[in-house]
Amino acid sequence: MRKNIVAGNWKMNKSFSEAETLICDILDGLDKIDEPLADVVICPPALYLEMAVDLIRETPVCIGAQNMSQFASGAYTGEISASMLQSMEVQYCILGHSERRKYFNETDAQLAQKVDSALANDVLPIFCCGEELSEREAGNHQNVVKGQIENALFHLTPDQFANVVIAYEPIWAIGTGVTASPEQAQEMHEFIRGIVVGKYGKAIAEETSILYGGSCNAKNAKELFAKPDIDGGLIGGAALVAEDFLTIIKSF
Repeated sequence: MRKNIVAGNWKMNKSFSEAETLICDILDGLDKIDEPLADVVICPPALYLEMAVDLIRETPVCIGAQNMSQFASGAYTGEISASMLQSMEVQYCILGHSERRKYFNETDAQLAQKVDSALANDVLPIFCCGEELSEREAGNHQNVVKGQIENALFHLTPDQFANVVIAYEPIWAIGTGVTASPEQAQEMHEFIRGIVVGKYGKAIAEETSILYGGSCNAKNAKELFAKPDIDGGLIGGAALVAEDFLTIIKSF
């Protein structure tokens, strides 16, 4: 049975002390939940990864990075490699977020390399895909998402692909307060799962966790997560408030 996952993408937010307080508040809240029905992943800024890993020891919470280099090592000033993340016991890494694609010109080819490097170092990719509003309005949203997934992931072997989490984030809903309707989200998640069936077969597709991102919050998470092909969320702004993040975790 595939995992339900709630991952918090903090983006470029919080001071060191604020980050420490937020993680502690989340852990305190999780202690009061009898049996969380979702795996929890916290993805703080890279500067705070070591602190975050130390805080979550002896808990079921996982830590993820927000990005990593496609290169193994070398003269790449400011970059962080998958092996560095692995050496710090960072278990996940968000790859292909639309903000990385837009502001840093990341391509599908680069993302394929990043996915390979992550998997080679036992870091689990949370691979993001999603369309612009103009692409949805033109009826091209499925082709866009299909291309992103095929170009960056479908070179993987079945065993490798089984370690990938997919996050569908319609770009028009990220940080805008506009959320895809549960029906729109389900339609795309079902479509994505169908693509995976076509490439890797039903068994692997049924085990692949597909998360929804894009203004998912404490108010709408329950309705979104009730859909059969939505296995949790990649949470942005709501992940910065412990009470909201905990409410989302309890939405299954």
